[in-house]
Amino acid sequence: MSQKAYAAAGVDIDLGNQVKSALPRLLAATRRREVLGQVGGFGGLFALDAGKFRQPVLVASTDGVGTKLKIAFALDRHDTVGQDLVNHCVNDIAVLGAEPLFFLDYIGAGKLRARVFRELIAGFARACAENHCALLGGETAQMPGLYQDGEYDLSGTIVGVVEKSEILDGKGIRPGDAVIGLASSGLHTNGYSLARKILFEQMKLDPRGVVPELNGGLGRELLKVHVSYGSLIRAVLKKFNRPRRRSRVVKGMAHITGGGFTDNIPRVLPKKCDAVIKKGSWEVLPIFQLLAANGGIAETELYQVFNMGVGLTMIVAAEQAEAVLRFIRARRTRAWIIGEIVRGRGVARII
Repeated sequence: MSQKAYAAAGVDIDLGNQVKSALPRLLAATRRREVLGQVGGFGGLFALDAGKFRQPVLVASTDGVGTKLKIAFALDRHDTVGQDLVNHCVNDIAVLGAEPLFFLDYIGAGKLRARVFRELIAGFARACAENHCALLGGETAQMPGLYQDGEYDLSGTIVGVVEKSEILDGKGIRPGDAVIGLASSGLHTNGYSLARKILFEQMKLDPRGVVPELNGGLGRELLKVHVSYGSLIRAVLKKFNRPRRRSRVVKGMAHITGGGFTDNIPRVLPKKCDAVIKKGSWEVLPIFQLLAANGGIAETELYQVFNMGVGLTMIVAAEQAEAVLRFIRARRTRAWIIGEIVRGRGVARII
């Protein structure tokens, strides 16, 4: 089959090559000294500097953006979801104590649109540069008939590294430890299927409309970028979990994503410990108040679906909790002591 015939079938190879020609410029800001070779090879090359570690452990994670993409389609704005994807992946490995090394993206679309592609890659590149993470490569697949017109899907894989002795596995968590919550920017990348049902089907709101309760546009609120906590986490660990310290101050962390508090915090709890999270101990953002007031959702489900204004939790030694809190706040991040660890069976309880 000739290339022209392939284009007629919906896959334009020439257009694909044309839009990819801008990649070296977009990716320049994400380059790390460990990156070898050029963009566009069959595989990305990364020379890990193992000499910096006694026992380096690679940490990998893969994720997507979910139905938040529907908001990007509706508003025809595509740079923020690229940032969302990178930041989400960074947080997932940062809670284990890992530094991000490189990121790989996947874009699947029915038909490749040059402007949309550039916005997506620009978002990936911006977030990778901010997280000192190389955008090492990726895949863009044109698959006509698989996606609705104007729609696409995203996923990404991140690889990081952590010293084996410094992995945060939660094993040191004990009753009496404090739980610190770090502020989210909004929904981040989870709960959008339920949020869209409430906002667009039940409340009949327009994604381009202004909502007084949100003090601005609904679409702008829903496209707020998922916060990256990576740099802050590394600063906290450097300050409070120094290698020669006998016991750790920061004992475990949870990224509050799909599953909310109920499903994510237990992932780092010992089997004989519960986390008791106290409602009213932090600022619940207006978007969550709007969803709670109009969704007819049980309160227990709210805290299982949404982050409710807390994007990440740290479990820390109680005697150092105020010092950690001050350190975080000094770096312009809102944070609160939102609970404590008690004897239990490995669950998170909201009271």
